[in-house]
Parts: sequence; structure tokens; C-alpha cells
Amino acid sequence: MKRDVEEAEREVARIESLDLEGRGVARLDDGKVAFIEGALPGERVQWARLRAKARFDTGRVTAVLAASPLRVTPRCPHFGLDAGKCGGCSMQHLDARAQVSIKQRVLEETLWHIGRLRPETVLRPVVGPVWNYRHRARLSVRFVPGKGGALVGFRERNSSYVADMHACPVLGEPVAHLIDPLRELVSGLSIRDRLPQIEVAIAQAGSGPPITVLVLRILAPLSDADRDRLRAFERGQGVGFWLQPAGPDTAEPMDPPARGDGALPLRLPEFGVEIPFRPTDFTQVNHAINEVLVRRALALLDPGPQDVIADFFCGLGNFTLPLATRAGRVRGLEGSAALLRRAEAAAAAAGFAGRVDFAARNLFEWTAADWEGLRAGLGGRIDRVLVDPPREGALAVVQSFGLDAAPPRRVVYVSCNPATLARDCAWLVHEAKWTVRAAGVVNMFPHTSHVESIAVLEPPA
Repeated sequence: MKRDVEEAEREVARIESLDLEGRGVARLDDGKVAFIEGALPGERVQWARLRAKARFDTGRVTAVLAASPLRVTPRCPHFGLDAGKCGGCSMQHLDARAQVSIKQRVLEETLWHIGRLRPETVLRPVVGPVWNYRHRARLSVRFVPGKGGALVGFRERNSSYVADMHACPVLGEPVAHLIDPLRELVSGLSIRDRLPQIEVAIAQAGSGPPITVLVLRILAPLSDADRDRLRAFERGQGVGFWLQPAGPDTAEPMDPPARGDGALPLRLPEFGVEIPFRPTDFTQVNHAINEVLVRRALALLDPGPQDVIADFFCGLGNFTLPLATRAGRVRGLEGSAALLRRAEAAAAAAGFAGRVDFAARNLFEWTAADWEGLRAGLGGRIDRVLVDPPREGALAVVQSFGLDAAPPRRVVYVSCNPATLARDCAWLVHEAKWTVRAAGVVNMFPHTSHVESIAVLEPPA
């Protein structure tokens, strides 16, 4: 009887598109919209309702009745919709090339529905490796005796539990195949139930093997035996451990390095730039795509040797330092003083003294007066602007220069959130009469629904 009730509660839907979370979108007979996990555009699916709201429902696929030709077999055995499956990826069931096309469509639809915007040109997507691409990751750790010891990995889909996983094809080498060794290592530590997280940072230095750092978030001191086990793991697996007893700034190498402070190199060889970063600093997760993204952003901004450029939300100088190789003067602005100290050191090491400088500012409280002061301090003009904000966007920044009598001639906006990109661009277009010259996607996170994008805007002539 229970089985009959479950079958009766299942419905059939035809999928029209994907939403920002990678769920299939269907129009129901009652006029509501359903967001269905595991469904692809063009498919006819049977689905089970998980939650009903006044205007929409959410659910998951229980059977694919008519499959999309773009549906593929997921490479990772831990991917799926069932309870306990890893939630690190959401689109492994979709052909990798089709993922990019759908993300482009998501970007265009978001620009239109939120901002009533259509770019004059759709840029060719920035693409790269789709496996072993993650050089940055935050792995959860939990000691579960019933599972045989420690679990290490991403969280389960729609759950706070750690997935019972043994490898990860999206993590960079060698970490992709270190899940089981890490599980065994943590299980043998005295603080195995006081170690909730391992942060991964992988860097490439020249043509040699990658440099891999694993930052252990520890809530209790290590014993001498623990340290011996960690050192043996370092020697055997070719990695280095850092310990983080409190916030990110407390992370330090377990054993002080013979030289330097243990910082990793973020390399941008096309521009002759190497930026040192701590493994807890923000950098893009996909270093191969980041190199292409920097190249694309500079080509779109098209700076000349006399141009003055402002780089908002500059972080470690990912765009600032390459811009200094093309422009006359660059100022990077960022809220984190710690990141700016490392950016300044990298600029000095690259020989950019006099051409690039940095300022720590709260850019979410930026005003028109701040813009005027910045412009005055840079000789009375700012020719071009690069903006690369967090998910909250950069509305205060674009409002500060959008109505200026002497606005920048071009803005390149790099975004990790299509919704705030659409909001900010809409203000420039509808309130200040700017134009969106071009926009396109950057496939920074293959097999996930995350949409990174880039847009080019220009003021009225």
C-alpha cells in the first residue's frame, strides 16, 4: 500500500531549461514552476516533490522517461541524487561542452530577466580542463566510528554530513587520489574528532611537480605522535602540512621552512608575474582557467601605455600586476590589508615600483566622493576600470563613477554571480545610459552550476 501511495505522488514533467543551481525547470499544469534536481533540458521525467511553495515546487528525478542526447554517464561513482551522494558536483550527468552552452544561456537569461539587458556581442566562452582542475578546495572531516573511521571529502547533497568518498576526479593531483590515505591518517590521530576541515592549495612552480599544501583546522593541540605521523605522510605523499588553530590568519607551516615563509606561487607566465599566496588566501580554484581569464580581461580592457587604471576588489593583484605590464599606472583597491601586503610585495619583486600601488578600502561603502578623490589622486583621470567583486557584487562602485562627468572609457566586470552582475550592469545602462558591449561565461567550475562571467561596458559617447 505504501509503495502505491509513493507511486501516486510521483508526477511527470517536461523540462524547459536549467536554473542557476543546475536544476531542471518545468511548467506544471497548475501554473506553478517546478525545479527538479537531475533533470536536463528537453527531457521528459518522472519526479518526486520534495517541497511545495505557493509559487513553485522543488523535487528530484525518480526516472528519466525520455533522455536528452546530452545526458552522459557520470565519471565519478560518488555523484548522484541519492542520499549520501557527494554534493561537490551537480552536472556530471551532462556533457561537458553542453554545460558551457547552458551556462551561457543562464547568463543571457539572467541579464535579461533581472536587468532587461542584451549584450551587443556574446563572447566565446573561456574553457579549459574539466577534470583534476581544482587547485583550491575545502574538504570536510568527521570521525564516524560506524563508518570505520574518519570521513574526508565534500558534504553530501542537500545535507551537512560528509560524503563517504574515496577519490575525487575534479581535485587536482595528487589530492584527487589522497582521500583514502587522508582518511587513514586522520583516523590515527589523537585529535581525530577535533579536526573538522582540511583546506587544499596546489601550486605549480616551473616545470617541476606541483606544490601541495594541506591546511589542517585543528581545535586541539597535536601530540608528538601526531606530528610524527604527519611528517611521515608528508615524506610519503609529497605534500606539506600547515596548522590552523583559529582563523585563517593563524595558519602556519607545521615545521618552519628552511627558506622563506612557505608561501605558494601563483604564476602568470604570459606576463612574467608570480604572486606569492598563503594557502588560506583567496585565489581562483582553477589556475589554468585563471591564466586565460586574465589574458581575456586585459584584451577586452585594451589598456594603452599612457592609461591610468583602477582595479577594484584586486585581492592579491591577480589582474593588477598583469595590467602594470600594459598600462601607465594602476591602482588596486581591496578590503583586506593582509592581501594587499602580499600584492605590494609581489609588485616590488616584479619591478613595478612607480607604476602600481594599492589602497585598502571598504568597497561596499564606496561613494561618489571616494571616486572623485581617487581620480584626483591619480592625476585627474581614470581611463579604464576593472571590477572583480565577490558574490555581493559592486553596486556602490559602479554607482560612484556611472554618472561622473568624466567616466572611465571602458569597464571590464568579472563576476562570480550572474544576478548581481545583471543588477549592477542594469543600473549603469538604465540610470547612466551606458552600453553592455559584450558578455560571456568563464567555465571556472566544470560539473557544477557555478557561472563565472565577464562583461564589457562603455559610457555614452
